[in-house]
Amino acid sequence: MSIHSTLETNIYVKESSIHGTGLFTSVFIPEGSKIMFITGEVISEDECVRREEEGNVYIFWNEINYIDTSGTDKIKFINHDCDHNCDVTDGSEDHLVLIASKNISAGEELTIDYGYEEIYDYCNCNLCSAQVA
Repeated sequence: MSIHSTLETNIYVKESSIHGTGLFTSVFIPEGSKIMFITGEVISEDECVRREEEGNVYIFWNEINYIDTSGTDKIKFINHDCDHNCDVTDGSEDHLVLIASKNISAGEELTIDYGYEEIYDYCNCNLCSAQVA
């Protein structure tokens, strides 16, 4: 089953100044809007560990299941930023929801806080760069 919100059709992938490729919006997104559903292959914890050891960094956890988004066209490209403009919230057993945590302008990159300690060692977002300087 394919789950889509009306905003997902306005989300596109392109080169990012943050890291590699990122997700961007072609329209203004008001704070609190559902942007897209995060779907993928539902896997076990053991399979998640195995895939992460192989370098898969596209796995989300919804407190019930692990969702591998490596086969998706968009959500796997969302980048980390400590000053993120999106949050990931619970959906159901097989998906999560990407929500705007602040107003997002057309052309702006969509970002989340990955929320694991190791990311902050490598983060070069404006907040982390300002703290190092």
